[in-house]
Amino acid sequence: MKAIKTIVAIVVIVGVGVGLYLLITSHQSRPEAQGEAGSNTVVSVEVGTLKRMTLHQYLTGYGTVEPMPASQAGPPASASLAPAVAGVVARVNVVEGQHVDKGDLLVELNSGTVTLDYARQEVERQKKLYAEHNTSERNLQNAEAQLAVLQMTSPLSGTAVHVNAKPGAAVDLTTVAVEVFDLNRLALRANLPAADAAELKSGQEVQVQTEPPVTATLSFISPAIDASNGTVMARASLPQNSALHPGQFVGLRVVIGIHTNCLAAPAESVVTDLNGTNVIALVNGTEATQTPVQVGYRENGWVEVSGSDLHEGQTVVTVGAYGLPQKTKIEMAHSSDQAATPTNSAPAK
Repeated sequence: MKAIKTIVAIVVIVGVGVGLYLLITSHQSRPEAQGEAGSNTVVSVEVGTLKRMTLHQYLTGYGTVEPMPASQAGPPASASLAPAVAGVVARVNVVEGQHVDKGDLLVELNSGTVTLDYARQEVERQKKLYAEHNTSERNLQNAEAQLAVLQMTSPLSGTAVHVNAKPGAAVDLTTVAVEVFDLNRLALRANLPAADAAELKSGQEVQVQTEPPVTATLSFISPAIDASNGTVMARASLPQNSALHPGQFVGLRVVIGIHTNCLAAPAESVVTDLNGTNVIALVNGTEATQTPVQVGYRENGWVEVSGSDLHEGQTVVTVGAYGLPQKTKIEMAHSSDQAATPTNSAPAK
């Protein structure tokens, strides 16, 4: 029994010794193995190229289409017709959607003191008497004024968009009987962040995001801030035949900056390293090296970049750029330089 115990103890001691030897050997050889593996690692990536192009900066928002208000450029493009006296509608000479000319008679009334027919007859009588020198010019003018308050005429040429008057209906001075819009003189009204108001200027291009898109021109920026929502009101003049309609709610972008002939990189090639620095991985043969860059405008999958030794046509890592070592060997799978040259689509400020 004692001999068996001695044999077992010897076997255990030998096993422990072999295990320690193998462990030490493994630790001694691992750095070398790892170094060899690291030096031979090849990362598969996709690449693109640096290009020269024009990039834009945008301020985005939403707006409502409405008739152009009165301005130095002209009178308002809309009119809400209300009666000059209380009465009852005698005739309605217009329907919704009908084109009307300035001066067209749209609605006629009977008042509580005189009917439309009587007022018209009185004007004719005074005209005849005046021609015969049997009445005064003042009497004729009074008769014409009495008729005029019973007739509602259009103050502008346009389209009758709302007709609220009906024959036999009672109306007063607050009743809007007809609304007329000049659909060739429309504007886009938007509330934009007051923090960006300093970047808004009359004459800037406004891109209305409809299908097809419409290009407008910024014509007015309110100097007052709406304290309830921290915005300023801006208005853009729409071109004629824009196919937009009053009351339509649309997205918009104001072009607040343009950089021409700037150097741009595919957006996915610009990454942030562990120090928070923007970098791109420049490709030289089969090696990619991280290079710090300053970034500017972003548009349609491209980013404006600047830095030392950057030039048009250089190859950069796109897919696979994030997490690359500062310098590493690469294998180019294929080019991912598919971003379109910016036109009208871009992230906003």
